[in-house]
Amino acid sequence: MSKYEKVDVALIGGGIMSATLGALLKHLNPKFKIAAYERLESVALESSNPWNNAGTGHAALCELNYMPDSKDGSLPNPAKAIEINEQFQLSRQLWASFVKLRILGSPETFIHSTPHMTFVRGAKNVDYLRRRATVLAKQPLFSGFEFSTSYTKIAAWAPLLIEGRDRNEQIAATRIASGTDVDFGAVTNQLFDFLAKKGTVVQVNSEVVSLRRVNEGWHLTIRDTKTGTKRYVQAGFVFVGAGGWALKLLQKAGIPEAKGFGLFPVSGSFLRTDKPELVASHRAKVYSQASVGAPPMSVPHLDSRIVDGNGSLLFGPYAGAIPKFLKQGSVLDLPLTIRLSNIRPYLSVALKNISLIKYLVKELAKSKSKQFESLREFMPNAEPADWKLITAGQRAQVIKRDAKGNGTLQFGTEVVTSADGSIAGLLGASPGASTSVHIMLEILKKSFEADFDKWSPQLKKLIPSLGIELNRDPKMAKKIMADTAKTLKLKG
Repeated sequence: MSKYEKVDVALIGGGIMSATLGALLKHLNPKFKIAAYERLESVALESSNPWNNAGTGHAALCELNYMPDSKDGSLPNPAKAIEINEQFQLSRQLWASFVKLRILGSPETFIHSTPHMTFVRGAKNVDYLRRRATVLAKQPLFSGFEFSTSYTKIAAWAPLLIEGRDRNEQIAATRIASGTDVDFGAVTNQLFDFLAKKGTVVQVNSEVVSLRRVNEGWHLTIRDTKTGTKRYVQAGFVFVGAGGWALKLLQKAGIPEAKGFGLFPVSGSFLRTDKPELVASHRAKVYSQASVGAPPMSVPHLDSRIVDGNGSLLFGPYAGAIPKFLKQGSVLDLPLTIRLSNIRPYLSVALKNISLIKYLVKELAKSKSKQFESLREFMPNAEPADWKLITAGQRAQVIKRDAKGNGTLQFGTEVVTSADGSIAGLLGASPGASTSVHIMLEILKKSFEADFDKWSPQLKKLIPSLGIELNRDPKMAKKIMADTAKTLKLKG
């Protein structure tokens, strides 16, 4: 038998999830031997890359899908929006603590204050947005939430939305100044830099091709994508944070918990402009409502972005249909994940989501001029010469088997953990990166149960609201948000 190198923790995938878990574990137990493996030539090249996502610090400040309209016109339920916001506050707290500990660099390198707005058109949508704002403005975590139907007010918030617009059109917007733009690629790179300095082996061009359970944990076979040579690793715990690649690896691991899962891939693209006068005129992330049949991840938005200190605007996403689970994946990704256990979930999801399939077909058939019309619904004076189309990251929505054996399409993230906690993987998409800290804390609870209580005092110092429903404690919410804003040099 080939000799196996022994590690305590193997991280598969070089994105923000692996980076966050690795940094937490190394801080909590510096003696842990951790190794990370990324199949591409560098970390943060897939979904964590700043140009493969919109950089929104998802806190349900502007995303309507976290608080859909009520069917009877009553006040919509804020529970999910509050839950997402509380999860993002965990990320803000950990990032602030990591800045103080110099695990992360200067906040300006990865996070910026960027107001979050929602913009709608038409009487029905204006009424819904007003009711949503009525509820959220009363929540401690949404302090400073504003609503307006005034053209003058909205123009002061985001002039590009109003310039050239017919003043007879009914519109409304909400705005909150405490929103953020996050460069998740910078966060990922800085956390991996910290891990490398602390002795973690971060290996790129290294694809995990086999996982086999043994008494001591897991045996991994890793292939060098440049030379083809293989190396062998024995790990006590394995985290599969490989984006859409995770399902294939969990299936290879053979854990029963992964049975019945499938993935529905959705590709996307954005229009981007770097024109200085446009960038200077729009400092906000403005979300609207998804088209009928569109997945929540396809909600149109006009975003201010700051990457490497440079400003840009993005508009999109424009959905596509490519059977890859990763941007740099294979067109065989989807067919190679089909198993007897997930055929029925795949088929039932297809039958139940005809409107989604029609939407994707319609999107693919759109001409460039039709695509640009979508931008002009946001920005009436937009000129095609100012914008270029860029390919965004590939997303894979989770298909989960229900109690009847059918499938449901999940819009969010799903943690799959073996019964003994020795392997865990993450499936799904938005709001993943924004809630990475919450997700990794859940993995720590399940997979490091014996140590979690011992680590709790350290975790509480890093994340003061740990274990607390922050929105129920206005005084604490105000203090924690102010403290993290000060450390991260943010507004609000």
